[in-house]
Amino acid sequence: MNAIAEQNTGFQHGGFPCSITIPGAAPRKIQDIQLNETESNARARDGASYLNTEPSPDDNFQGIVGRCAPIVGLRREIKVVAPTDSTVLILGETGTGKERIAQAIHNLSSRRERPFIKVNCAAIPAGLIESELFGHERGSFTGAVGRRLGRFEMANGGTLFLDEIGDLPFELQPKLLRVLQEQEFERLGGTQTTRVDVRVVAATSRDLPGMVSAREFRSDLFYRLNVFPLRVPPLRERGEDINLLVRHFVDVFAKRMGKRIDDIPTEKMEALLHYPWPGNVRELQNIIERAVILSTGNVLMLPLDELKQAIQVNPVNLTSDIVITSLEDAAREHIIQALTATNWVVGGPKGAGARLGLARTTLISKMQRLGIKRECA
Repeated sequence: MNAIAEQNTGFQHGGFPCSITIPGAAPRKIQDIQLNETESNARARDGASYLNTEPSPDDNFQGIVGRCAPIVGLRREIKVVAPTDSTVLILGETGTGKERIAQAIHNLSSRRERPFIKVNCAAIPAGLIESELFGHERGSFTGAVGRRLGRFEMANGGTLFLDEIGDLPFELQPKLLRVLQEQEFERLGGTQTTRVDVRVVAATSRDLPGMVSAREFRSDLFYRLNVFPLRVPPLRERGEDINLLVRHFVDVFAKRMGKRIDDIPTEKMEALLHYPWPGNVRELQNIIERAVILSTGNVLMLPLDELKQAIQVNPVNLTSDIVITSLEDAAREHIIQALTATNWVVGGPKGAGARLGLARTTLISKMQRLGIKRECA
């Protein structure tokens, strides 16, 4: 259900109105949009709605919703590479819909009737991932009571999607490289060579070239994966698609919950347009699902308090004329606020990751990329 424009983003910084300026867009301050319920309901009664315009069939391609230039270009590249058997590397931040892209590539290929197998390399302990990918023989390690097929054998004839490939242990990378080049491997604890016919689509939210330079990722494996790279744009670069995505998710969740929602007030949509979306489409999806749950009538009840709380940061000495020009700064402040609110607890149901709609490993990766560290007292 994940789906994959330049937008001006406003927020409240330490009680002072600020805005994020994107090149080519005029700055707007948060006072420019009123977020109170009374005015929102009044405009709803006046017929202001973002859900009445029918989307074009072209706006939803293999579950990839959008019409902005980066998404149109991405669809074109998918159509070009899908019929081939070439390896594809999907690059993008967490929550942008990389798995949806991989599924679209499989669906449009000649392997569409064969298995599409998914593996999240970040979710499997390092000691188990070799067995998970390549299988094992009986007695190969304690607890191996029988032969087990790995994901490569399960995907034989089809497509194997390796998500978060940047988290693959360094010592296992030569074995993956061999499979990509020779289409053969040995199960863990075995001596017999197994041949497979598998197309590999990999994805990562990490900086693989940087990891290669730091000797954290093999250069030969990177070059073998990087045959046809696809970049999935973050939601902050897709402002013109937010209306379509909101409608898409409202339709999906309203149908699932047996509700009918016809309208979202202008101010609430503008709040969505002005939010930086560090969690990308996944975060938007979660917000809309919660809004549909809260809606008792035909007007979407967007939890604006959560958005306003999310875009406020700790007070600092700023003047109201200061304009923040970096979206990375906004994302950094947003994450720091969540960490501060949870006493810097990253994981767990009450941690910062849960507040942001991010997996623990993903949040840690973002913190490292943005240089976020807890300062010792």
